[in-house]
Amino acid sequence: MIGLAPPAYDPAAPTTATTLPVAAGATVRAYVRELLRRHRTAFVLLVVVNTVAVTASMAGPYVLGQVVDRLADGARELHLGSAVALFAVALAVQTFFVRLVRLRGAMLGEEMLADLREDFLVRAVGLPPGVLERAGTGDLLSRITTDVDRLANAMREAVPQLVVGVVWAGLLIGGLAVTAPPLALAVVIAAPLLITGCRWYFKRAPAAYRSEAAGYAAVAAALAETVDAGRTVESHRLGERRVALSDRRIREWTRWERYTLYLRSVLFPVVTVTHTTVLCGVLVIGGVCVFRGWMDVGQLTTGALLAQMLVDPIGIVLRWYDELQVAQVSLARLVGVRDIEPEPGDGSVEPEGRSVEAADVRFGYREGVDVLHGVSLAVAPGTRLALVGPSGAGKSTLGRLLAGIYGPRSGAVTLGGAELARMPAERVRTHVALVNQEHHVFVGTLRDNLLLARPSAGDPELWTALGAVDADGWARGLDAGLDTEVGSGGKALTPAQAQQIALARLVLADPHTLVLDEATSLLDPRAARHLERSLGRVLDGRTVVAIAHRLHTAHDADLIAVVENGRVSELGSHHDLVAADGAYAALWRSWHG
Repeated sequence: MIGLAPPAYDPAAPTTATTLPVAAGATVRAYVRELLRRHRTAFVLLVVVNTVAVTASMAGPYVLGQVVDRLADGARELHLGSAVALFAVALAVQTFFVRLVRLRGAMLGEEMLADLREDFLVRAVGLPPGVLERAGTGDLLSRITTDVDRLANAMREAVPQLVVGVVWAGLLIGGLAVTAPPLALAVVIAAPLLITGCRWYFKRAPAAYRSEAAGYAAVAAALAETVDAGRTVESHRLGERRVALSDRRIREWTRWERYTLYLRSVLFPVVTVTHTTVLCGVLVIGGVCVFRGWMDVGQLTTGALLAQMLVDPIGIVLRWYDELQVAQVSLARLVGVRDIEPEPGDGSVEPEGRSVEAADVRFGYREGVDVLHGVSLAVAPGTRLALVGPSGAGKSTLGRLLAGIYGPRSGAVTLGGAELARMPAERVRTHVALVNQEHHVFVGTLRDNLLLARPSAGDPELWTALGAVDADGWARGLDAGLDTEVGSGGKALTPAQAQQIALARLVLADPHTLVLDEATSLLDPRAARHLERSLGRVLDGRTVVAIAHRLHTAHDADLIAVVENGRVSELGSHHDLVAADGAYAALWRSWHG
């Protein structure tokens, strides 16, 4: 079969799913087997109920075959009462069990879909923090939206219907072989055509659907990035360039869409020809057998009806198997998080103190390209350390290593002598907290958003935390106070208010070591200065590592580290570094004009 070739490779087109991996076939099959084991009772019940429904549906052809035999034998009176009664009972049984099949199938699909969603969520939130930080926005969004939507249809319909179709087709072919064995040759004759067409299709379909899904993820990423950076795009007049990029991604995606449509346009006619071949084969073979006396007319009638009934189950199997090709790609993308090995953690490792140290740390986001080059730093308990330096120097990267978000490629970051990379993430979070510029307000009440940090906190503690970050004023002005619905669909909060909620969570979490990555960047300078002074009282006695571009933060710090080109070039107090007249002094003079 010769037709369209898959879209040509474009060096700029995405070929993989960016950060999060796509599961290998073995991983997907293992997960499917696990799902079936969890729901084996419901699965077996579905098969049994479907078997009863199909068996009842075969009563009609057998009854009609017997009637035809009587007529062929010259019967003058048929006495159809018993035949009609049997047919009516079979029809009633079939109707009842078909309804039961649909009900049990829908329930099984929903239960498996719920398990899949829960498994993905549990696994995703348990991933190393660094993996989630590096994950692309478009890729994550497409997995939790498009891929879940595609799987929802497959779980609700495809899996149950595929089981129904396979059982149905198997019983019909078995019934055909029992009723008139020669007629089963028609299935044997048509099978090579169907097998050839399916092999051609399924050899190309999985890769095509994977590329289609990756293309859609690239479209989502391009659009999400453009919307998120809308002001930057507008200010730098990048609109035409971003539109051109989006158009290119859409063209790449639609080329794969057209290719998968072409594949289906070849498969479906092959299926139709197969159906016709089976029915014609039954009639021709059956006719010859009847004329030669090897078979009676009733058997031919029953066989022809059973062969005609094969159209539906074979169509169901191929239709939903095709749907599963799309779903398999989505399932592989969701299950792909299983291929990410959790960071090793030793629950027995416990800090013996609060000192934070980095010893000859090297780290890079890509293999062979380091961002930090042999950084060594010691932060005594209760010290306020400010990391300053030009953009791209590695300040935020160093802060994330000190917070235990990333593990160093070489060297060690320790807290109280214990390596953060060897401690479980949950244990690290009880000691060290990171607050950056990105703050999320969850859908729910203001109280719910605050209780995320400490579920046992009472209202007085919540108001104290809000007061510590100067948020109690606007919070008390809300119509329902702490019970006010915020987030999407609720009270819209400004970026500054969202930042204050994040800082209030920090106060409630009460870690002894904090890493603040421009935590007040969304506030105007005067408000930020006031808030930092308020936080200063709250954070008294804690170890604080502050990454800031506003040098007044560095002025108030006990110790300042100047980061340049992935190295600590200067370390000391504000007055010492100004007196040294080095990089920090130049920054300070530039800040003050």
